[in-house]
Amino acid sequence: MPKMKSVKGATKRFKVKKNGSIKRGTAFRSHILTKQDAGQRRDQNSPKVVAKADAKNIKAMIN
Repeated sequence: MPKMKSVKGATKRFKVKKNGSIKRGTAFRSHILTKQDAGQRRDQNSPKVVAKADAKNIKAMIN
């Protein structure tokens, strides 16, 4: 039986933390940030965690 391949797009976007939760990036951070207020930009700097409902699927993609 061959091994399952990981989804390369998922491995580049997500990291598994020590406690098992999955770290993710934030959307709307690439360009034209002048339209966002300062609080919104500041909030996007903080680390985000994937929701529990999505975590099972992402772990399967990462292997």
